[in-house]
Amino acid sequence: MADTGASPLPPTPPAHSPLSRAEHFVWLTARVLEQRRFAYHFLRGDADAVETALAAYRNEDEGYGHALEPDLRGPVSQPLHTGHALRVLDSIGRCGGQRVERVCRYLTSVSTADGALPAIHPSQRGYPTAPFVPIVDDPPSELLATGPVVGLLHRNEVWHAWLFRATDFCWQAVDSLDKSHPYEIEAAVAFLDSAPDRSRAKAAADRLGRMVREHRLAALDPERLEAFPVASGYAPGEHHFPHDYAKTPESLARAWFTDEEMSRSLDHLANEQEADGGWPVRWRQWAPGTALECRPMVTIEALRTLRAYGRPIG
Repeated sequence: MADTGASPLPPTPPAHSPLSRAEHFVWLTARVLEQRRFAYHFLRGDADAVETALAAYRNEDEGYGHALEPDLRGPVSQPLHTGHALRVLDSIGRCGGQRVERVCRYLTSVSTADGALPAIHPSQRGYPTAPFVPIVDDPPSELLATGPVVGLLHRNEVWHAWLFRATDFCWQAVDSLDKSHPYEIEAAVAFLDSAPDRSRAKAAADRLGRMVREHRLAALDPERLEAFPVASGYAPGEHHFPHDYAKTPESLARAWFTDEEMSRSLDHLANEQEADGGWPVRWRQWAPGTALECRPMVTIEALRTLRAYGRPIG
């Protein structure tokens, strides 16, 4: 048999297990990057292969584009693409060194006046973009874009001048939240889980947890979804569950929910696997290609969350 250059993989998981069904779905539908990520996380694949696939999305300005985040099409670098790239690098233990120093130079170049990141840089104008993503000439700083990036860099002990003002922005943004929506809360958690000031992070997370419960931003009972309103501007049925906030047991958001609530949430996540082996996309789907590209990403994250909580996946 000819040498394909692929890393040797272990035997396929037991037939009909969640992992086996998901593997079939990924090989059938996923981009090369998600195929390599699946192999790395669940089939002892090689981190170098993930990094090579990710490099195809990198631009000369050291940001990332080319629809790495599928709801933003076109070649130009964007903060959301670059945050996605950092999450991939973090997941394979490669979020450091010169590659991340170069990414920080890109982040500096697109930062707002207060040193943080906009969700969408105006260079996106003219390329296909999800209709729920506004493009403006002078975009504001967004915790949604900045929080996860700052958290990842702190977790990986990256020190760069860009981080100082960006960290200050995140603290100010988190401390000023009195009304919010699930994605912004998730971004705040991504920052707080790795912020260097742990006592301040815990106090801030406790306050956000009370707000999430008071405003019913987490669907605590999947059997009674009508009791939990969907946030304004979200797609019908775009609920968020405890596992969306506390993606691992180590997250500060885990303390927001009882063991029973988290168990129901994980049961719901496991039961969401569809007949084709993939998990559904809950947010608004605006183009066939974006939905197809997003489902393998969602599937990988569902499996990682279930495994983090010790749930059997196969």
